[in-house]
Amino acid sequence: MPRIERKQSKTGIYHVMIRGINKQLLFEDEEDYTKMLSILAEVKAVSDCKIYAYCLMGNHAHFLIKEGREPLSHIFKRLGSRYVYWFNQKYERSGHLYQDRFRSEPIESDEYFAMVLLYIYQNPVKAGLCKHPKDYKWSSRNQLGRCEMVDETELLDIIDIDAIIREESEEVYVEYLEPKIGRRLAMPDAAALSKIKAISGVKSMSEFQSLERAAQGEALVEAGKQGVSQRQLARLTGLGRTVIIRLCKNTNQ
Repeated sequence: MPRIERKQSKTGIYHVMIRGINKQLLFEDEEDYTKMLSILAEVKAVSDCKIYAYCLMGNHAHFLIKEGREPLSHIFKRLGSRYVYWFNQKYERSGHLYQDRFRSEPIESDEYFAMVLLYIYQNPVKAGLCKHPKDYKWSSRNQLGRCEMVDETELLDIIDIDAIIREESEEVYVEYLEPKIGRRLAMPDAAALSKIKAISGVKSMSEFQSLERAAQGEALVEAGKQGVSQRQLARLTGLGRTVIIRLCKNTNQ
């Protein structure tokens, strides 16, 4: 099947999302998040792109970005290949890390820019990782007003800090990228990840994925008893919700 041609932005600005293949975690610990940001800074310098926002989640990441000397495809090829090489070396894995191509949507008005910016900031809140966007460590909102990675002069020309603070409590729903999810505050992902690793006796979630199904099922059931939600189990293990339900059911029989 031929690829659908990517929509081009007249402004050169895009909302981009990358996601782990089969919900594979892209970031397992702080070193992973830090490495992605380090590579992003290197790619920004080479491509001369502008970055207005980023938010790194467990198995996906959002970027609000403007093309520079290089087109979007080159920017994310650089970013993706460098990070995958490093990640696979660290976790002794091979093969694809990302789900298909990156997804992108053109941003062609200040109003839409502001809406997408707030949506990116709100992602950790919607996932139950924090109570307020500014509290999430791996989002540029955490460093708003002092983030060296972000081109804040241009950003704040479009929407000022007072407007961001005033409007960020209003839920924003961007239908083209993700389904709407609730705001229930869950156990922090870092704590849930530690529980899953300790219960299953693995050092990484790549290792967890190589376990036999029976061992996975036992670990999933115990993690659930210790307060890890099924949504978190799916996000952190890379297993689908249907697979998790089936494994837990078989384990409990």
